[in-house]
Amino acid sequence: MLVIGAVGLSVVVSLVLLGIDSSRSSLSLEQGNKAKALANACAEVALERIWKLDIYTGSENLTIGQGTCSWNVSSVSIPKTITASGAVGENVRKVSITIDQLHPYLHVLSWREIP
Repeated sequence: MLVIGAVGLSVVVSLVLLGIDSSRSSLSLEQGNKAKALANACAEVALERIWKLDIYTGSENLTIGQGTCSWNVSSVSIPKTITASGAVGENVRKVSITIDQLHPYLHVLSWREIP
């Protein structure tokens, strides 16, 4: 009887530990997705700044909910590159956007996630 109880207890403990690990993985995945959304949101704000002011350069930060994002526009001339990042918890995601035309509309040459 004691052996059966020990085996049952070890099975229960294993299942609890697996559940905790699964919850951590789910939280990390969710935070990673939110961080990517924040990076894209900041990239959109940077694109709006460029569209309103052709010679816009610089860096800015935003706090949205439980996360933060930032962007940098480093070139006055075309093509312009925007680097944006979003962070939620320990998860950080980054995107790089290159535009090669401002008017009459913005033309995005590339928009990709970077390491």
